[in-house]
Parts: sequence; C-alpha cells; structure tokens
Amino acid sequence: MKSPMIRIACMLIPGALAAGCATPEPVVVNSGIAWVRTAAEFDALSLQAYRAASDALESKIADPSWSALPYQADAAGKPPAVIFDVDETVISNVEFQLTLEPPFEDRKLDAWTAANPAEPIAGFPAFARRARELGVELFFVTNRPCEAQEDNPDPCPQKANVVNEIVEAGVPVEPGFVMLSHERPEWSKEKKIRRDLIAENYRVIMLIGDDLGDFLPCSRRRPLAPCTEGATAGSRRDATFEHADYWGNGWYVLPNPMHGSWTTVD
Repeated sequence: MKSPMIRIACMLIPGALAAGCATPEPVVVNSGIAWVRTAAEFDALSLQAYRAASDALESKIADPSWSALPYQADAAGKPPAVIFDVDETVISNVEFQLTLEPPFEDRKLDAWTAANPAEPIAGFPAFARRARELGVELFFVTNRPCEAQEDNPDPCPQKANVVNEIVEAGVPVEPGFVMLSHERPEWSKEKKIRRDLIAENYRVIMLIGDDLGDFLPCSRRRPLAPCTEGATAGSRRDATFEHADYWGNGWYVLPNPMHGSWTTVD
C-alpha cells in the first residue's frame, strides 16, 4: 500500500502515473508543498492571520506612539503604513513549486508567473481593502531580484510582473510601492534596508510575511550588510523569543513549509 504522501504525489503531479506512481519507485512530492496545496488548514491559518491583523488596524492607527519596527523612535506624526512580503504572503506560488524542475532559478519563477494568473493568499485582498479604507499606505517588499534581460531594454522587467500579480490578486498598486531586491545598488536581500527607507516617511504599524527575514534582520546563514554575522537555527529562535511581544501584535506570519531562509541554517 502506498504511503499517504506518495498517494498525494500521484494525485498532484501531472503525468505521475507514467512517471512511476504505479511502479516500485513512485514520485514523491515534498510534504510541505502537498500540505499547502491540499490542506484546508493552510487557508485557515492564512485567514486567521489576516483576521487578527484586520481586527488590530484601528487601534494601531489610533496610537501615534506605536510602531511595528522596534527601533522606530520618531514614528509619531507620520502616516501609517503596512509592509507586506509578496510570495506566500500576498501571492501563492504553490502551483509553480509543483512544476519546478530543480534547481530553483529566479528566471523560472519569472516565466511561470508571467504565464499564469496570480492566486491570492486567503484573507489578503479583504485586509488590504480595509487598511486602505482606513487611510493606511501599503508597501510590498519582495526579494524577487531585478535582473536585466538580453531581449528587454527595461533594467528591471521583473517589477512589472510583480505589480501585475498584486493587481491580479485584487489589490491595485503603483510601482513605487513595490520594492524588489537589487532595484537599487544598496537593496540587497536583507530587507531591513528597505524597511528603514519606508520608515523615514511612514509609521510602520504592521509587518506581514512568511519568513523571519520579513520581520527581523540578520536571519540568513550568509550575512548581508548591515549584518556582520550569519544566522543559525539557534540565533533565529533566540531572536524570535526576544521579540515575543510583537507576534500577533503588529507582526503577522503566514505559514510556509515549502521554502525560505529557515532552510539554509543548521
């Protein structure tokens, strides 16, 4: 009898029968991908996170001293803003993960997203609309990189792709509110630099993402400026508990067992 994960693989992977599901060497899909693709619990957790964030909007807006950035000391008087990650926070790419032939390359994701309609994460569109109704600005900080392409004069063709996906997910957005890695020379995949830039003009009332790096700096194994040391599983856990008061209180994390900086540390 096939194991539950092998049975899921046979159901989810196109052509899986021919690829081996009827043989002693079946194709097995990553369990995290299968869970995101098939489990109602995934949608429930996403709805739960966005509901909690929505319920807190008015109180966070009303408190001029509140910031979701622990170090933002000059927040009072600035207009409120929410910073989102994009992939697995705003847009689901689980179908891409199912079709991906390793190794992962950004160009593969670019091509797939350009050819397929965006699938919003449950709860995101309603939350975004409510935040805007209350006068909150929305920023999208993604680590999809700007990369020049030989057949495209645009120095960052990926940006239009990301903007279009957010719009397809039901939330209109101007390009200036979408910030890709390497869009500027100093914008590495360490998101703190871009968060700090937003904080110069806005009071950041919420952070919403699926990776520790969407909330805390220096969460990667390989350090990127301004970080001087790489993260470990232990240092990531310590940082999480050091900021325990923020989880569910300005910081809202979406489940992602498929990929992320957590896969790079020991």
